[in-house]
Amino acid sequence: MSNRILRKHARTIFQAALSAADPAGAVERYLKRRDFSRFRDIYVVGAGKAGASMAQAAERVLGRRIAAGLLNVKYGHTAKLRRIELNECGHPVPDPNGVAGAERIARIAAGAGKDDLVICLISGGGSALLPAPAEGITLEEKQATTRLLLASGANIHEINSVRKHISRIKGGQLARLAAPARVESLMLSDVIGDNLDVIGSGPTAPDVSTFADAVGILDRYGIRERVPASVRERLEQGARGAVPETPKLDDPVFARVRNTIVGSSRLALAAAARHARALGYRTLVLSSEIQGEAREIARMHAAIASEMVRTGHPMKPPACVITGGETTVTLRGDGLGGRAQEFALAAAIDIAGLENVVVFCAGTDGSDGPTNAAGAVADGQTLGRQPDARSYLNRNDSYHYFESLGDLVITGPTNTNVMDVCIVLVGAGK
Repeated sequence: MSNRILRKHARTIFQAALSAADPAGAVERYLKRRDFSRFRDIYVVGAGKAGASMAQAAERVLGRRIAAGLLNVKYGHTAKLRRIELNECGHPVPDPNGVAGAERIARIAAGAGKDDLVICLISGGGSALLPAPAEGITLEEKQATTRLLLASGANIHEINSVRKHISRIKGGQLARLAAPARVESLMLSDVIGDNLDVIGSGPTAPDVSTFADAVGILDRYGIRERVPASVRERLEQGARGAVPETPKLDDPVFARVRNTIVGSSRLALAAAARHARALGYRTLVLSSEIQGEAREIARMHAAIASEMVRTGHPMKPPACVITGGETTVTLRGDGLGGRAQEFALAAAIDIAGLENVVVFCAGTDGSDGPTNAAGAVADGQTLGRQPDARSYLNRNDSYHYFESLGDLVITGPTNTNVMDVCIVLVGAGK
């Protein structure tokens, strides 16, 4: 099995994962099972990279029952709609368009009455795409805090714990605004463990994190004194009890709220595995909860590939190992890239010289970091074509490394997001 065939197979396995993560189908199936006749007006709000396709599904099912609707989506992640408006804004760092949209979403939710229904559509990226800074904090200060957290290596659970406590809409606060209306929140999970309060920072879910947790996260990564003073002061005041906490599980506001996960990484990985088996590979879904530093997790995947080549364990080739999750990158240089591209670059170094081995890693949303690529693909001969891999890795410049080889994975916006998919293929020997 040549590297060319292995690369082709890796892309089709990834495509199978994308197809299974189709948010429109998931939303449509859920809404068709519900009875909406008892509600006076229906409002549709939300945020996320998959917002456009989720909104399309809502329109197909509900049509003219929708009184008003607005979703914040990432620039370019749009679709044609009739009754729900899409507001394009910044991700992963929020921008003024996001704030304007979040303010309008808050007003729509607050205007709903007890006989109305608010449908909230949340998908990956929803936290950055729904910025409503708390009183006394500016957008610029929230942007600076987000950048520091992203660069520190904090994971999404930690980042969202902080963001919820400097927001007026996250951490269950959108549900508080919508009360006493009924709220149905449909979520496409892009977080490890599918925690309701972490997906999009849980705007309609009880918040399990606290101000004290947020302060602890800043300390853990040594950035408490580097975040803007307004952010630090609010979090410290909250930890002392001087600022009201986000609503918790026992808050009566959640009596009329239902949060449902309609799509997740596990479903996507199962579909990818079925496709790999159909192609003739012995297949193992190792985990849907991979997290940690991208380059270190990549080395673990490369070690598994090497073991299969040399000993046939844990599976004899042709073999496919699939994982899902969300790694992090600690910025050490000034290069361009994302966690999936850095993963592929680190793996390329460790699989150098191995025959019939391909490592493919890409984000299911079609965008990896601040780039136009979803990820990258590498094989045992990648370093032979461009030997300076370690220098690029040290600069966090995986994008330009793979761009020079033509090995970026570019899908364009996929209108879904269930974290990253990593595929290790080991072909049969001669």
